[in-house]
Order: sequence, then structure tokens, then C-alpha cells
Amino acid sequence: MRQVAFYGKGGIGKSTTQQNIAAALASMGKKVMVVGCDPKADCTRLLLGGVRQPSVLDTLRGFGAERVSLERVMVPGYATVKCVESGGPEPGVGCGGRGVITAIQTLETLGAYEDELDYVFYDVLGDVVCGGFAMPIREGYAEEIYIVCSGEYMALFAANNICKGIKKFAERGYARLGGLICNSRLVENERALVEEFARRLNSKMIHFVPRSKDVQRAEINKKTVIDYDPSLPQAEEYRELARKIDSNTEFTIPTPITQDELEDLMREYGIVD
Repeated sequence: MRQVAFYGKGGIGKSTTQQNIAAALASMGKKVMVVGCDPKADCTRLLLGGVRQPSVLDTLRGFGAERVSLERVMVPGYATVKCVESGGPEPGVGCGGRGVITAIQTLETLGAYEDELDYVFYDVLGDVVCGGFAMPIREGYAEEIYIVCSGEYMALFAANNICKGIKKFAERGYARLGGLICNSRLVENERALVEEFARRLNSKMIHFVPRSKDVQRAEINKKTVIDYDPSLPQAEEYRELARKIDSNTEFTIPTPITQDELEDLMREYGIVD
């Protein structure tokens, strides 16, 4: 069983990318569980046809720990992907990261990890790698990490910060970086920029996902692209990305660059003046 965490700047398309990868792997016959680690509880929505499932924290609050079962918090989605949402505290009360810790501990207690799973995906909130949101890495659940980014400055700035956190954990023997996934925003020289950025991080761009309106069409229909129309070129892009992750054996300790180095890199590729 491979345990994979996905990080990235908020709004970069991390959850959409993750769900399409999960759907692609499931369509290839892999057994996948997705654990949404965002208090908004929307990391499995496309796998469930738009349904927002009860989160672990909501279920614990509603029924109590003694009455929570795996069937209450785990819902089968597209191609039998097992879907779980950690949820979060009531607004203004408590720490959102605590929901991640509680969810994973509850899943472990209920025996979710005893199934014959090929993959467990952790879809982690934005670019936060501290506290509870680092729990999948810190507690040894996530063994490999992928960062979703684009050629935009703030996306790379966030990716670089995430790498700073990964570096600290990796040096202690925890998860390592599997690569960057460029979710294109049609930035000039984007592919070459992200490839060079990944190289400087001691990593690689594992795949360049082209911009496509079919992603939005699928989302409007509350589906992944894989489910919406598997014959689309964009569906093949996600299948290729899934194959690359499935065959990836190169995991590294990242070497984050300075902010000045990042700005110089952006200038070198004509992104900023």
C-alpha cells in the first residue's frame, strides 16, 4: 500500500487533479482510498457525483465515538474509490488541523487501513505544512508527496515553502518528494520554467497537465474527467499522470531556493520584469 499526500497553493486545482488521478488509478484496477484533509470537506465531491458526504468530525459530534462505524464515514465513489472527509471544527472554534489527526486516528481504529488497498491519498489543505495539516507526514502515514503548482509566481512561492517543510520531515526519515505536477495556467514558458524550478529543488516535474475546458465541463456535471468522458484527450492526460505516479521510484529530499533565487528564475523565463 502506497500512501500519498498532495499539497499545493489554495485554488491551484489540487483537489481536482487528485480526484482525477484517483479515478484514473481506479479505472486501471487499483484499489484507492481518498482521505480529504480540508475542513471544507470537498476533496471527494467529484468522485461522489457532487454529493458531500458526512465528515468524520461531524459524525463523531452527531453519534459519539462509540457509535461511529466505518460505513458511516467511508462512502464508495467512482470505480469503488473509498471516500473519506476529515471535516473540521465548528466555525470559530478549535483547530482545523485537529480534524486531520482525529480522522486518521478514527480510520485506523475502525480498520480502514486493513483492507487490500493499493493507494491511500491525503488531499491536504492549501500550502499549510505545519501543525495538524502536516500530520499525514509527521505521523508516518504519507510516504510520498506531490506538489500541484503552475508557472505563476505565488504557486511556485507556495511550492517552495512546502518544500521547506518537507525537507525538515524528510531529514528525520519521513516522507519524501515524488515530484511537481504542473497544472497549467497558460503562463508563458510555463513547462520549461516548472521543469527548471523542479530541478533546482532536487526533484522533477512528473507531468504537465494542459489547460482544458473539459475539466470545467466535467466539474459542472459533478464528475471527474475520467468519469465524464474517458475518451477525451484530457482524460488520457490524467491516465498518463496516474501511470507515472504508479511507476515512480525517485523520491528526494528537496532543496528549497531563496525568494531572491525564485524571483531571478521568474525573470529568467520572462514571467516578471
